[in-house]
Amino acid sequence: MTQTIAPRVRMLVLLFLAVTGALLAGAGPASAHAALTGSDPAQGVVVDKAPTQVSLTFSETVSMNDDSLRVLDPKGTRVDTGKPSEISGTTYAVQLHSGLPDGTYTVTYQVVSADSHPVAGAYTFSIGSPSETSVSVSDQEAGGGIVGWLYGFGRYASYAGFIVMTGGAAFVLACWQRGTGVRVLQRLIVTGWVAMTAATLFLLLLRGSYTSSGKVGDVFDLDLLGQVLQTKTGAALVSRLLLLSAAALFIAVLFGSYDKREGEEKRDLTFGLAIGGTVVAAGLAASWAMAEHASTGLQPGIAMPVDVLHLLAVATWLGGLTALLVALYRAPADRPVEAPAARRFSRLAFSSVLVVVATGTYQSWRQLGSWSAFTDTRYGRLLLLKIGLVALLVGVAWISRRWTAQLADTTTEEAVRKSAPEKERVTASAGTTDTAKQTSGDAEPGSTSAKRAAQLARQQAAVDATRQKRLRDSDTHRFGLRRSVLAEAGVAVVVLAVTTLLTSTEPGRTEQDAAAANRASSSSSSAGDSASGALTLDMSFDTGGTDGKGVVSVDLDPARTGANEMHVYVTRPNGRAFDVPEVKVAFTLQAKDIGPLPVVPDHITTGHWSANGVQIPMAGEWEISVTVRTSDIDQVTVSKNAQIG
Repeated sequence: MTQTIAPRVRMLVLLFLAVTGALLAGAGPASAHAALTGSDPAQGVVVDKAPTQVSLTFSETVSMNDDSLRVLDPKGTRVDTGKPSEISGTTYAVQLHSGLPDGTYTVTYQVVSADSHPVAGAYTFSIGSPSETSVSVSDQEAGGGIVGWLYGFGRYASYAGFIVMTGGAAFVLACWQRGTGVRVLQRLIVTGWVAMTAATLFLLLLRGSYTSSGKVGDVFDLDLLGQVLQTKTGAALVSRLLLLSAAALFIAVLFGSYDKREGEEKRDLTFGLAIGGTVVAAGLAASWAMAEHASTGLQPGIAMPVDVLHLLAVATWLGGLTALLVALYRAPADRPVEAPAARRFSRLAFSSVLVVVATGTYQSWRQLGSWSAFTDTRYGRLLLLKIGLVALLVGVAWISRRWTAQLADTTTEEAVRKSAPEKERVTASAGTTDTAKQTSGDAEPGSTSAKRAAQLARQQAAVDATRQKRLRDSDTHRFGLRRSVLAEAGVAVVVLAVTTLLTSTEPGRTEQDAAAANRASSSSSSAGDSASGALTLDMSFDTGGTDGKGVVSVDLDPARTGANEMHVYVTRPNGRAFDVPEVKVAFTLQAKDIGPLPVVPDHITTGHWSANGVQIPMAGEWEISVTVRTSDIDQVTVSKNAQIG
């Protein structure tokens, strides 16, 4: 009874850690994807005098080139000098040409954050007074398009190759050393190495276009490739290629001389391969940790080793699971996976899961930092999905552990007993095969006897294959283990896909920091405008549809009776401007039963609408209502009261 309860208790504890451990929150600034936290001139501001430069402040240091920061006039012509410079810390500026005329100017930026991901955005400001602009800035995320999709596929392939190669080798070396002679396992591990090597070369070629133009034609641009090699990510990819050459040597020894050793020599070589393989695998894992989320932000000195441990544990668990699945289904009947090997992997997988949960909890706290980030940010929602999938994976793994505990070795006597009714048929078939071979040898090539002998040989091969499969599947526990491991592998594929998305998604902590900075900037602008008679109102909205959350800001100048100039800005929760199909504004003075007075502003640029001559007939506390439509059926009306006049 105690033996039955103990695994269940461990399982419940593990599920509790997986679901709730990652919810731990903590204070302290951190950043991963860079986010724009300030600008001068600010978004939407109208300045009286043309500025000499435009400066942007990010949440972390970024990499720039001559085209990273551009300023365009209303006709779309560049008015910057094209040479951004670092002013201080995380603030960068570009000089402007002198004598700029009045109108609305567009600032666009595309930089590479310290964690290797491209970040892009745009906003507008005006000189003198706003004007129409021919600049159309799409709201497409940086690193999108065909090149972005290809880069994401390459990342997935590199992760999958690492997991299969590392976990498969760990399974063979630590759990089933007889597997070094199994051809299907050899092909599996070599395939993992080939996939990772090809994906790394693929990423190295794509990197330049991915972080700049996004054009497929720039993939083979040698100048861009040279620039990539000078970056942190380029160095990490080159290091990965060098380590993969060492991994090739490890695989050659594992399936070569190691498979032929016996006794004491094999034990000594096992120790050496274990040490060398661990060092190479850790180096490969570090090539991700040194260039991505773990290398920047909060506690990088701790985060990078934790990230290496996390990747190694995931590879040992899921890669070993893949190797076990292949061995259960494809290993030859004369060399099945023994029960001790399955039990050894079960213990190894359980230890790996503990490491995954512990390191994943730390990573989640570091990248989120608050409870609200789970539901308010894309990273948080993806992480919740991953936690649910991992919990499901652990549940299926528990079923596999139960099958493993009941798995009995198929001994020679059992095999003989199970195949006894077939012995006579097998003997007869063998005699038939010998006869066929003899007949084939005596017959002339191409004769009827030779064809008949070949046909008999093919039939006998099919009979033998069927008999071997029946013997392999005759153990009920082995059949159950195969099914549960197959289910684990299916869930693991989805987990890997979600993990790949997470590594290229802006962390929740950074997204919320950027939104807070944007709100603080808007509040400061509002306070300054109020002193001069202008009015700014910020209202959060949620239409309930896909991509339906955001903030709408209404600027009214001079906020007096008579004609007023109105600007409406729509931003995402992270502060980035984006377009919606329709924005409408209405003014109501309930105390005097006036209104609603509708205003339909004109679309100026991405996330910016404007209307001139907005008439406010009398002073009072007006209700300003804004209707935002994000799709054909999703819309919402939000409102605030403000004193006008």
